This record gives sequence, structure tokens and C-alpha cells, in this order.
Amino acid sequence: MKIAVFNGSPRKGNTSAMVQAFREGAEAAGHQVEEYQVGRMKIAGCMGCEYCHTKGQGSCIQKDDFEKILPAYKEADMVVFASPVYYFTVTAQMEAAIQRVYCIGKPAKAQKAALLLTSGSPGVYDAATEQFTSYMRYAGIQVAGIITSNGAENGSEAKLNEIREFAKTL
Repeated sequence: MKIAVFNGSPRKGNTSAMVQAFREGAEAAGHQVEEYQVGRMKIAGCMGCEYCHTKGQGSCIQKDDFEKILPAYKEADMVVFASPVYYFTVTAQMEAAIQRVYCIGKPAKAQKAALLLTSGSPGVYDAATEQFTSYMRYAGIQVAGIITSNGAENGSEAKLNEIREFAKTL
């Protein structure tokens, strides 16, 4: 299975550790994993201009780093969103990348999706998980799992092993 992981963190840290653990587990199970550092890219939000659905034939009028990740959205069998939660939802960089998928509507091949979230505080994941599950329901993509980590769990071997084991089951 071809898995595209979109990392919304603008810096190395707990999210990167979660992505690495996911990669280790998925690759151990024979899957191909490609990570995209969305949090470090320059991706503007969707303007709702409808160019993509009229003249653009599925391509966005904005030319930025989104063009580097769009092929992965189109070709992946599974998409994984990984993000720190700074203020009750995914990072602004991740949000922009998700909104820009509007140009294609739904990933063509993806059958599964997962969400990896990290935070300094418990109980801050509701908005991010609701948005994710709603989007996957709309896209007709099965939610394979949602894993959250906060406080002392962040970077702990127990949490990273949980993620590795989850990825092995895909």
C-alpha cells in the first residue's frame, strides 16, 4: 500500500517522532511511506475562486508548494495527517493543505486515512478529530484510526510503540 503522510508541524518535535514511529511500523508491514513536511511549506489557503472547477480542470490557480503534495493526495492508497494541536485544531499550515484539496474534491485512490495528534494538554482534540472524521465521511474514506498524545505521553516509548503497532495492522 502506498501511504502519504502529511506532517503539519513547522518544526521537529513530538509530531515528527509520531510520524517516524508510524513509518517504522508501516514499512515493517511492507507498505511504502512518503512523508511531506507540510508545516514547513508555503501553502496558501483556498480562495474559493472556482478556477479549479472551471478553467483549471482540477488544478489550482495558486502556484505554491501545494503543487508538490497534490500528486501524493491523488495517488496514495492511504493518507495520514499528523499535526501538533496548538490551539484546538491542526496547524494553520495543515489546514491550508487540507482546504486546497478542494481542487480535486476527494483523493482518487485513498481507501483509508489516519490522524496523529500531539499536544501539551489533554482534551483539546475535539475540533481536529471532528473535522477529520467529517472530511473522511464526505470523501468516502475509512478512518483506520486516530491516535492522540499529550503531556508525558509525548515521545514516550509506550506511545511510539502503540503507533508502530497500529501501522503494522494496516
